Amino acid sequence: MKFGIVAILMIILMSVAMTQVTFQNDTYYSIKIGEHITKYGVDMKDPFSWHENLPYTYPHWLYDLIIYFIYSFAGFTGLYVTTCIVSSILGITIYLVNSKLTKNPVISFVVTMGVMYLLKGYIAARAQLVTFILFIITIFLIEKFLQTKKGGYGIGLIVISLIIANMHVAVWPFYFVLYLPYIGEYVISILAEIIFYKKIQIALLKIAIKILSKLEGEEQRIERCKLKIKKIEGKVSKIKIKREQELKNPYKLRITKNNNVKWLIVIMIIAGLVGALTPLGDTPYTYLIKTMQGNTTKNINEHSPTTLARETNILCVFVIFLAILIFSKTKIRLSDLFMLGGLTYLMISSRRQLTVFAIICSVILVRLITELMEANYKDSVNKSLKIATTKIGLILIIAASVLLSYNMGKRKFDDKFVDEYSYPVAACDYILESIDLEKARFYNEYNYGSYMLFRGIPVFIDSRADLYSPEFNGRNDDIFMDFINTSNIGDFYEDTFKKYNITHVISYKNSKMNMIIEKTQDKNYKEIYKDKRFVIYERLNNGEDQNIEDKKE
Repeated sequence: MKFGIVAILMIILMSVAMTQVTFQNDTYYSIKIGEHITKYGVDMKDPFSWHENLPYTYPHWLYDLIIYFIYSFAGFTGLYVTTCIVSSILGITIYLVNSKLTKNPVISFVVTMGVMYLLKGYIAARAQLVTFILFIITIFLIEKFLQTKKGGYGIGLIVISLIIANMHVAVWPFYFVLYLPYIGEYVISILAEIIFYKKIQIALLKIAIKILSKLEGEEQRIERCKLKIKKIEGKVSKIKIKREQELKNPYKLRITKNNNVKWLIVIMIIAGLVGALTPLGDTPYTYLIKTMQGNTTKNINEHSPTTLARETNILCVFVIFLAILIFSKTKIRLSDLFMLGGLTYLMISSRRQLTVFAIICSVILVRLITELMEANYKDSVNKSLKIATTKIGLILIIAASVLLSYNMGKRKFDDKFVDEYSYPVAACDYILESIDLEKARFYNEYNYGSYMLFRGIPVFIDSRADLYSPEFNGRNDDIFMDFINTSNIGDFYEDTFKKYNITHVISYKNSKMNMIIEKTQDKNYKEIYKDKRFVIYERLNNGEDQNIEDKKE
């Protein structure tokens, strides 16, 4: 009991220490979208870009609404405190789920601290932080349902599906991926029974007997079929005995046929149907498909494939898994192997899945370490548990946790809620004071578009990438790729600006486009603002001037 309380307090301390003070792109547009929803509801239209009549899917409308209410009540300070609380809930949930499923609080605590350390770059005021909590709870509910078949766990799974569909629809399909390893193990166990126990062959012989019994003079063939069935059943009885012995002490894989999986499949189907209980129409069912069809995932950093050579922490986790499975007699459940393999593939395919890999696979890692320790070092485990719960043990745990938390937290002592290096704070002040926004069409960059719309400035693009792709907005123009090609100088910036009748340009001073404008001394761009990080140009030959020239011709 004492250890559990100390563990939770240390997890809270670390969670607060690692929570970022500076807000990310998504937070800014979440606030504005939440504000818009309070006034107009979920109208499926974008109100923040100057592109006219863009449809918007509101993929995390409920989260945006909550974020706006917190911001309107307590400002950025309230959002930061809320993020600290949610981060702490995530850490505590990971610890409690592991403790309850493995009955080993010490290993659960150590692994939880490791997981939170891996997540340090992803703890921010974004919808994904809530879904992390819901995903680890999902694993707990699935495991408990398969153990007990209690309806309460099934209801909990359906409720979580409903919450994710409204809170963060982009990851809603991933919720069902968490069911697949358990279903996969069940299917494999059934196939193994059919193959080993020759059920199909016996069934076919029984059908043959029924058919032959209706015909005259077929008694001998019927007897031969019955003899074959007896021989097969004799072999099967021997196979069953051997299989039961193997299952009690398998070499590496534990394959269990859990008939409760049939009911889990029913729950999964119901959970899929509740996706219709949102104000988003068919978005929960189409969002992922449209995203995969587009180019956004290929050009956004967090969607890019993981380079394992750069992810030292994850490589260490892989080494631990491989060492346990290869160099010890520890056995792994087939469902855990499926989960581990599937999440590894997803993580390698997309960097953002590193978070889910760390959170979900923590359960598998704790289970393997616990089994390894109990099988080989049971006395040592008992001694370590006793030591950890003594005053000296608790003091050492507290000291190590405080030191680690301080080391992580000291980096943010001077941080501000809005980073003026990353976001054009002063530049937006100038725009609001000096430029008529009703006539202006700004070209801006992806990374700070959300902050501009937060300030009330209509944007060319922001971090809601789906909004600007034709798969979602139904336009012939691919606004997202036009931005990517222009920022990479794949397209000449002037051609893009003519296409969209751009009147003003705001850019990083060190962007490729700005370097070209400065080097060539492009007279079509009048510099009207500059600070250490950003520059604003007025495009002299803007859309209106171009239209006048066309009329003269």
